[in-house]
Amino acid sequence: MFAAAKQAFDNAYAPYSNFPVGAAVLTPEGEIYAGCNVENAAYPQGACAEAGAIAAMALSARRRIAEVLVIGGGAGLCTPCGGCRQRLREFACAETLIHVAGPEGVRASFTLAELLPHSFGPENLGSSK
Repeated sequence: MFAAAKQAFDNAYAPYSNFPVGAAVLTPEGEIYAGCNVENAAYPQGACAEAGAIAAMALSARRRIAEVLVIGGGAGLCTPCGGCRQRLREFACAETLIHVAGPEGVRASFTLAELLPHSFGPENLGSSK
């Protein structure tokens, strides 16, 4: 997963923030899907790396995330933003591990429940996915 997320990080399109982000999701079947952030001059139109990885996974007709790795630069932890935490919640369970990395390797790991406590998900709407 790290190699896929690192390649996405290296290919991110971040000319405005100069803050590339790469992400990779692992399915229960062992498949890895990656995404990178893609910025836009109209700032709210950009896309997060996690959203790209989830879209690639969904395009392949996969619907479950077993594990996540997000890689960003800088000294601080690059955890998924609030919107991406909810996006991950759509396809992952509370115990799903989310690894947060820098270019040098994994810095910390959290469960989705730690990052998004008391979340609202498909089961709140009566969906079994």
